[in-house]
Amino acid sequence: MNIFSWPVRVYYEDTDSGGVVYYANYLKFMERARSEWLRSLGFEQDELIANDAVLFAVRAVQADYLAPAVFNDLLNVSARIIKQNKVSLSFEQQVTRATDNKLLCSGEIKIVCLNSDTMSPTRIPERIMTKIKGIDREG
Repeated sequence: MNIFSWPVRVYYEDTDSGGVVYYANYLKFMERARSEWLRSLGFEQDELIANDAVLFAVRAVQADYLAPAVFNDLLNVSARIIKQNKVSLSFEQQVTRATDNKLLCSGEIKIVCLNSDTMSPTRIPERIMTKIKGIDREG
């Protein structure tokens, strides 16, 4: 499947007392990339809640921290669907430093589609699945 990439700059607020990116912030960077991926397909999360009564939530995360990023690094955060079914998507994500393409963090994140009223699992809207299938054929 196609790989989506989103640039992220490391700000001072992203770092810990040791001057490196705090581990939990890599998950925030990955979240931004998935949000921008969805936006690139033409879907805004607030509109999905308002119009379709669905939202996406993290169900599971597995992350490997391989090397540190530091203040002012420019990062590339990728997202690629590796599994999908009617109610969930699993992404492989990587965070690399743009200047040397060094892999800093990798992870697998499972996202589940929820009904925004009941917070229970529900089918991913067909128009989203159609877009996902379309980008899969392109890649």
